[in-house]
Amino acid sequence: MAAANDTATLGPLDSFVGYHMRRASARMSVDFHAAMAETGIRQVVFGVLSVIAANPGINQGQIGKVLGIQRANMVSLIGELTDAGYVSRTTSPEDRRAFVFQLTDRGAAAFADGLARIRLHEDRLLRDLSVGERETLVALLKRIQASGAD
Repeated sequence: MAAANDTATLGPLDSFVGYHMRRASARMSVDFHAAMAETGIRQVVFGVLSVIAANPGINQGQIGKVLGIQRANMVSLIGELTDAGYVSRTTSPEDRRAFVFQLTDRGAAAFADGLARIRLHEDRLLRDLSVGERETLVALLKRIQASGAD
């Protein structure tokens, strides 16, 4: 039975990292969508743009691997980005059967706009963390991600 003054507690749930990560992720996701609403760019699409921006000439398989996106899903994402005019594809000089990707001018502009919006979004939600705490948080999250790698 909850306390009369509505101060129910989470009980043991409050000690689970996964619970707090899920709640924080949900909060970040809602704010991300609000920050990017005018652009029509989803998180996964921005991720692909970011990888291509950082690695011009990258192939579809490499993009999927670095982002953990399955091959079938990459096909539709690349189609979406080329249809939007954000990326161009050319035949790979190493493997004539494969395509490599780079941002178009439109894609570079969309990426730069999205990056600015995401920085504001993260600054807003992480304003109570110091730069060092943010760096520590990212480092810890990367360690958790790596612990599941096969």
